[in-house]
Amino acid sequence: MDQAAAIAAELFSQPWSRQGFEDALFLDSACFLSAVQEDTVLGYCGLYMAADEGEIMNIAVRPQSQRQGIADRLMQAMLAEGQANGVSRFFLEVRVSNQAAIHLYEKHGFRRQGIRKHFYIRPDEDAYVMNWTKAPER
Repeated sequence: MDQAAAIAAELFSQPWSRQGFEDALFLDSACFLSAVQEDTVLGYCGLYMAADEGEIMNIAVRPQSQRQGIADRLMQAMLAEGQANGVSRFFLEVRVSNQAAIHLYEKHGFRRQGIRKHFYIRPDEDAYVMNWTKAPER
């Protein structure tokens, strides 16, 4: 939790605290995955689940470990984990300027659904709402 909180503090203008991670870990509706090498957390991804919906809370990779496919593998694993728990629709918010994240999400089948005005602060920025829906079975 300390390492995840340190990654969040380095990457986000409003990072989760260690206590925030700890509180979320004890929720039955939450799932967190981490990428670990030796004893070092390289990245993490969090998901809240309710009925058949999942909200991806955040995905983060240490700056020195980015561009190695870690976020891609975390996203793939989180989608699989959510589906294994009955999630058929995922959604998330992403800064409209975060092209790397938008590309990652679109690669995994997320589509832009709308915009939340002034969703982020420090700096003030809109967010795309993106969603992924499981294809109907034939």
